[in-house]
Amino acid sequence: MALNSSTLLKGYGYDLLLGSIAVFYVIAVPYTKVEESFNVQAMHDILFHRHHLDNYDHLEFPGVVPRTFLGAFLVSCLASPVILIMNLLHLPKLYGIIAVRLALGCIILFTLRFFRLQVRDKFGHQVEAFFIILTALQFHLLFYCTRPLPNILAFGVVNLAYAFWFNGKVHAALNCLIFATIVFRCDTLLLLCPLGLILLLSVLAKLSDEWFVISITDCAVMAGPYEINFDMGNTEILLLVCSLLHSTGLTVLVDSIMWRRLLWPEFEVLWFNSVLNRSSEWGTHPFHWYFTSALPRSLLAAFPLFMLGVLLDRRVLLFVLPVLSFVLLYSKLPHKELRFIISSVPVFNLSAAIAATRIYNNRKKPFWKLLYFMMLGLLLMSLGCTALTFMASYENYPSGHALKSLHQFGHLANHTKEQWVHIDTFSAMNGISRFCEYDFPWRYV
Repeated sequence: MALNSSTLLKGYGYDLLLGSIAVFYVIAVPYTKVEESFNVQAMHDILFHRHHLDNYDHLEFPGVVPRTFLGAFLVSCLASPVILIMNLLHLPKLYGIIAVRLALGCIILFTLRFFRLQVRDKFGHQVEAFFIILTALQFHLLFYCTRPLPNILAFGVVNLAYAFWFNGKVHAALNCLIFATIVFRCDTLLLLCPLGLILLLSVLAKLSDEWFVISITDCAVMAGPYEINFDMGNTEILLLVCSLLHSTGLTVLVDSIMWRRLLWPEFEVLWFNSVLNRSSEWGTHPFHWYFTSALPRSLLAAFPLFMLGVLLDRRVLLFVLPVLSFVLLYSKLPHKELRFIISSVPVFNLSAAIAATRIYNNRKKPFWKLLYFMMLGLLLMSLGCTALTFMASYENYPSGHALKSLHQFGHLANHTKEQWVHIDTFSAMNGISRFCEYDFPWRYV
C-alpha cells in the first residue's frame, strides 16, 4: 500500500497539487460572470433539457455573437454521471455548476500535464518542479482553468499544440492550432501564424535533410530527390487542408443545428471583433497594457524570471519568440482582457522555470546567492498577491451570493405559494446562471 501511494505521488503529485488548488477555487467561488454565460447556460441546457431544444437559453438570449456548442457538449458528457447522481439524490442544481467546472478543470489540467511531461523530457526534472511551483503560486491560470470561457477551451487545445511541438510532432501541433482557431477562438490565429511559421520551417528543414540523404544514396537517379520532396510537401499541405475542412465542417454542422441557421460561429466573431472592430465598445487599453499590466499580474514572480530565462538558455528563445509575437499582435487590438492571452502563460512559465533552476543550482556562488534571495522574495510576494487576488475575486460575484441568501431565507419561511424572483441585467452578469435556480416554490423571470 505504501509503495502504491509513493508511486501515485511520484507520478501524479504535481497534478494533485495543481488540481487541489483549482478545486479550492471552484468550491469557494462557484459562480460565473457574463463572459462565461453562453457556455454555462449551454451546459445547463444540455444536462437538464437534453434534446428539448425549444427550452434552450441561447434561443431567447443569443448574446452579442454566437459561440460553438462543441466545448459545452464535451464538458457536459464528462459531468453527466455526476448530474445523474445529483438528480437521484434531489440535490440543488448549484452542485451542477461545480461538477461542470471540475470537469472542465480536469480537461485543462490534463493538457497542462501533457505539456509539463514534454518540458521534463526536454529540460529536466528541476525545470519541471519550478514550472509547477510558479504555476501554483499564480492566481489566474488555476482560477481560470475551470471557468467555461471560449478562451479556456481554446487554451486546452493550445496546450496540446505546445506539447506536440516540444515532442517534435509538427503536424499534430498545427492540427491542434487549426482546430482551436476554427472552433473555439478565432484569435488563436494570432498564435497559429508565428508558431505555424516556425513549425513549417522545421518541416522544410526536415524535408531538406531527407532530400540531402536521398540525393547522396540515389545520386544515379537525379529526378528522384526532387520527386520525393515534392510529394512529401504536397502531403503536408493536404493534411493541413483536411484538418481545416474537418474542423470547419464539424462546427458548422453542430452549431447550425443548435442555432437553427447556417452558422460558423467563429467567423462571425472574427467579423464582429476584427473587421467591424466592435469589440472596442466594451472598453479599450493602450498598446502596452498586456506587458505593463496583464502579464505582470498573471505571471507575478515569473514575469522578471521569464525575461532572464531567455538570456540564460538560448534554447528557450525558439519557444518564447512565437508566443511573444502572439501577445504583440494581440496588442494591436484596442479591446484587451487578460483571458485573451492566457494561453501564453505556460511558455512564459517555462522560461521562468529555466531561470529559477539556474539560480537555484548556482545559489552558493556570491552573485547568484543574491539572485537566489531575490527569487525567494519574489515567490513570497507571488503567494501574497495570489491570496489578495483570491479574496477580491471571492467578493466579485454579489448576485450569486444574494440569490443564495434569498433561497435560505425563503426556505426558512416555508412558503407554499410560488415565489417569483426577477433577475435583472446586472444580476445575470455578476454571478447568477440557470444552475443557481431552485425548483418549486421558486420561479424566475
